[in-house]
Amino acid sequence: MNLVTIAWKSVRQRGLASSLTAFSVALGVMLMVSVLVIYGILQSTFNQRAINYDLIVGAKGDPLQLVLSTVYHVSPPIENLPYRFYLDLKKDPRVKIAIPVAMGDFTEQGVFPIVGTTPEFFDVEYAPGHQFWVKAKGNGFRRPFDAYIGSRVAFENGWNLGTKLKLVHGGVEAGHVHKEEFEVVGVLAPTGTPHDKTVYVNLEGFYLIEGHDKPLTEAIKREREFFGEPALNQEQLNDEMTNLRKKFGLLPDVQKEVTAILLQCTPPKNSTNAGIAANLLASELKKGNKAQGVNPIMPMQKLMKDILGPVQMLLLFMTALIVLVSGIGIFVSIYNSMSARRREIAIMRALGAQRGTVLSIILAESIILCVGGGLLGLLLGHGLVFAARPIVEIKTGLIINPFAFSPYEFLLFPVLFGLGVLVGFLPGLTAYQTDVADSLNS
Repeated sequence: MNLVTIAWKSVRQRGLASSLTAFSVALGVMLMVSVLVIYGILQSTFNQRAINYDLIVGAKGDPLQLVLSTVYHVSPPIENLPYRFYLDLKKDPRVKIAIPVAMGDFTEQGVFPIVGTTPEFFDVEYAPGHQFWVKAKGNGFRRPFDAYIGSRVAFENGWNLGTKLKLVHGGVEAGHVHKEEFEVVGVLAPTGTPHDKTVYVNLEGFYLIEGHDKPLTEAIKREREFFGEPALNQEQLNDEMTNLRKKFGLLPDVQKEVTAILLQCTPPKNSTNAGIAANLLASELKKGNKAQGVNPIMPMQKLMKDILGPVQMLLLFMTALIVLVSGIGIFVSIYNSMSARRREIAIMRALGAQRGTVLSIILAESIILCVGGGLLGLLLGHGLVFAARPIVEIKTGLIINPFAFSPYEFLLFPVLFGLGVLVGFLPGLTAYQTDVADSLNS
């Protein structure tokens, strides 16, 4: 019979006390694993691989809110920009690709965010080296009332090619259902990003929805104010409105707005770094008071470093204390059992067991409780993430992979092994020093 088997039988003899002490370790490890996994998911979601654009241009406001609303769809948009601003930006020689997006509505079923955009959106890699793959109907995203849906939208709503959907202005609780219907002509393959929980509709159709076009008089005044042009008197305004209707027909460009513009920039001559052009463009926008250009990486890194990082360290510190207290509990449990086991230890010694063997058995018991509790905690931690996934996704809109694994989890078991040795050493030393004759006569 080897030492581990003897130690395991000893643990089983004190089943209730052993189970409680091991479970206390499991609870600490469960919380620690949950924190590590969730933080790892957030880190992978909010890093540079999540978006393949150099700059996000939007209305003046909080840069973090602009990124969260445009890329991750977990924050309300700041404000809209005139469509003409997008057209002018598209002509800038430093801009390689400019993709407009318009937001604010949700699906009637499932409350998934609606994003109006152009077909070119799907020609750009959603992350470096990762192209959109679409199961499409016909020519795909081309007609005004065409829509592409993310994989999670398709799964949770049971939608497929040909499904008709309606938009709700501002969400189910805040607005009314628009009468216009969009048809699903494409289902996006899973990406593990917010694209999976988003519905993309043709921007042209988005503008044709009742209430999405700005009243013409108000639109003309707002555009001239935005671009610093002198206001028109009533006669000039009437002439302008007549000319616009003749030129554009149903909906002049002046009545269109965009929530944000996604930019890929062209590197300057003798350089391959597009970030230089992006920084220059962002600096120019910063001088004005109408719009801003944000590198999507910077606000997210600041969020992870300044807010989520300290929170993670605090939670890990607290859970480490829980594990340490649990280790002390194991020490107390084994140490208190020494007086009841003195005769048992003496018999083992009388039968030929060496002092080192007795010490090893006690250490093995402590290690079994620590490492066994850690294994249970590992399973419980991932189970907690799995159970919390639907709630987190509903509340935040983030995609949670319940099978995610943090590399730091590999460090837990060497640490627990060391803790087991540490808390088992003093009880083991007590067993090591047991006097055989006195214990057998007592």
